[in-house]
Amino acid sequence: MASGIFAILDDIAALMDDVAIASKLATKKTAGILGDDLAVNAEKATGFISSRELPVLWAITKGSFVNKVIIIPLAIALNIFVPILLKYILLIGGCYLAYEGAEKIVDYLSRLKSKKTTVKDNLEETDTPSEKSKIKSAITTDFILSVEIVIIALSTVADRPLLTQILTVCVVAFLATVGVYGIVALIVRMDDMGYKLINHSINKGFLFKLGQLLVQSLPIIIRLLTVVGTIALLMVSGGIFDHYIDALHGLLPYWPEILKQLLYGLVIGLVIALLFSLLKRGFNSKNKNADGSLS
Repeated sequence: MASGIFAILDDIAALMDDVAIASKLATKKTAGILGDDLAVNAEKATGFISSRELPVLWAITKGSFVNKVIIIPLAIALNIFVPILLKYILLIGGCYLAYEGAEKIVDYLSRLKSKKTTVKDNLEETDTPSEKSKIKSAITTDFILSVEIVIIALSTVADRPLLTQILTVCVVAFLATVGVYGIVALIVRMDDMGYKLINHSINKGFLFKLGQLLVQSLPIIIRLLTVVGTIALLMVSGGIFDHYIDALHGLLPYWPEILKQLLYGLVIGLVIALLFSLLKRGFNSKNKNADGSLS
């Protein structure tokens, strides 16, 4: 009986060791997308009043965990029964990320143009997205990024037993969520940490200067994250198109991968944004005509 228990414990130890090695490899493979995930989500979790930053971030984090709970079993099931579908799911997700990145650029350019008149400025100020809509947008983006993280992690352990695959993907998904949103929490609370250091410093020494640096750096970091987050959206989507569309993968062979993927993401995102804009105009004009005929 004792030897049977020790054999089971030995099997569990071997499994955990295998999972640890596989998780390390999977984390290395997903490092790039995790960096992009951090930039995107840090940008989306900023722009709220101080008292709402952590509640909003916690809401997004909970949404991210729910995303992983949905994605992991679905990805593993598809990988077993219909692996080809994973490719098309990634491509659809890539289209969404490209559209979101391109829309941010279009929105920024339109806001620059609208600053020429005060009336448009006032309209722009009142037309800010609500907290709920920003949380929803952040969770949707997280879902797409989580799909890619899970699928990449799954691809690194495709030759391992099913239990090892499940445990490895779960470990990577958990570390990704805790790591990314933990760092985001530190970023959005930089100013509070700075103020505490300033208040607790006896004289204007190192702690005082460090506190000032943290407070003054936050607005710059937030502006930088807006730019980096947009670029990350386009690069992630462009990377998906580059890897999964053969015609694009062979195109521009002498271009650096970063520039090529950024270009693919931007062009496809702008095309999708243009199509949505045309559909919206057509829908609005149809409604106007219907209203006119009824009157």
